[in-house]
Amino acid sequence: MKKLVIIGGGTGGIMTAAQFLRKGNVAVTVIEPAEYHYYQPAWTLVGANAYDYEKTKRRMADVMPSGVEWIKEYAERLEPASNKVILKSGKEVAYDYLVLSPGLVMDLDGIEGLREAIDKGVVCSNYTDPKHTWEVLRNFKGGNAVFTQPTTPIKCGGAPQKIAYLAADYFRKKGISDKTNVIFATPGGVIFGVKPVRETLEKVIANYGIHFKPHYAPVKIDVANKVVTFKWTQTGENQCVVNEDKLGEKMSGEQIIEMPFDMLHLAPPQAAPAFIKNSELANAAGWLDVDTGTLQHKKYPNIFGIGDAAALPTAKTGAAIRKQVPVVVENITRLIKSQALSDKKYNGYSSCPLVTGYGKMVLAEFDYDSNFTPDPKLKQMLIKDSSKEHWRLWILKKFILPRLYWNKMLKGIDV
Repeated sequence: MKKLVIIGGGTGGIMTAAQFLRKGNVAVTVIEPAEYHYYQPAWTLVGANAYDYEKTKRRMADVMPSGVEWIKEYAERLEPASNKVILKSGKEVAYDYLVLSPGLVMDLDGIEGLREAIDKGVVCSNYTDPKHTWEVLRNFKGGNAVFTQPTTPIKCGGAPQKIAYLAADYFRKKGISDKTNVIFATPGGVIFGVKPVRETLEKVIANYGIHFKPHYAPVKIDVANKVVTFKWTQTGENQCVVNEDKLGEKMSGEQIIEMPFDMLHLAPPQAAPAFIKNSELANAAGWLDVDTGTLQHKKYPNIFGIGDAAALPTAKTGAAIRKQVPVVVENITRLIKSQALSDKKYNGYSSCPLVTGYGKMVLAEFDYDSNFTPDPKLKQMLIKDSSKEHWRLWILKKFILPRLYWNKMLKGIDV
């Protein structure tokens, strides 16, 4: 029997293991050091006090599929030429096929001052401690509420704006909107890359009176003075920066903007784990170098990559992994049988449930070409157009998707 080794006990790793065990044609080993498995998509809601953090957390032992050999250690190094994984303990793990789904790591040194500021005082992040985000929101009395994200790829690229919308809604309900400036600053040039969704979000921004700042890349946090510094990312004359007195923006030279904050939420810069980034399996940017359709490594045919660490030009979400895993399972199954790879290709599908306030949401589903690709099943929920805000999409996000995740996806059942 062939040996399949999976690195990562997150969504991709557990799904892959469960689907292979249902086939029963391979011995499965999962390398994962964590004690707990988290349903991270709900952390956006946790940060706005709309979901219980403890419900996002389960013991890894409880989600690990029965029949898996679980190695509770860190992967330290990859030796693809000899089909080996070297663990942090020095132990070698041999494989016939390797699936890499290790997720991302937070690069807290990617922004000056971030390591000292994160999850303390009025600086928060749903990516690291959503409970602290709620504490910051709950205690906010007015002023500049700044929401931003880095220039690196991040998991769930829409998450930094979701919490901005929820915060704006919360401030309105709390009655402090008139003395609050909600600011969303992003290195990107548009609020969202899929046109129908972008048009809806532009209306959401206008409705809340959010100050949208495109081409703003955060480079420094001065937590003592409560100032975040951005670098202007667009070439040419800076025509976007308008020194609105109430925001307190200051220009320093042609490309540096300083903005005071009374609360700051950000997604930290993110990267592939070092054992991938520093290996020959990575591309020049440090991401796992796989074919975008087959998900097979471009040099080593018995290695596949899925999820956040893979060099795939689409959003890094659990929804994307849901479509990637069956492609990998099918291709490895065919290789075991000495067959050619399947004609089935991953088309870049991902989705981003964009919560736009308490009780409403937009669901962005798209492919590599940013085509809007709504799931026909949504019509069963009486949702005619998921690019528009709808309360039923909130029900999907808060109640239905978590249930599908724990009870079907992680058990290898197609959803």
